[in-house]
Amino acid sequence: MRNQKARFSLGQTVATPGALQALDEAQETAMELLARHHNGDWGDVPPEDAALNEHSLKAGLRLLSAYTLSTREKVWIITEADRSVTTILLPDEY
Repeated sequence: MRNQKARFSLGQTVATPGALQALDEAQETAMELLARHHNGDWGDVPPEDAALNEHSLKAGLRLLSAYTLSTREKVWIITEADRSVTTILLPDEY
């Protein structure tokens, strides 16, 4: 994992039961994915979404990262525009 400085506040961190189950089944941790998101590693998003996240950092808008687990399940991490809450969830839970 890259050793970088956090780029924004996560606020309160929450996760849906589905995301927690997916992480458990993949034997991966939420903390590793949160660290990537927090450092601006947006994961498996198209270049235009990564650019939108970079703009959103400056403009104070919502941030979205997407990661593919070892089980091929996708997990999203969304930090709200006001940086009060970061949610780990499955795409179909959005």
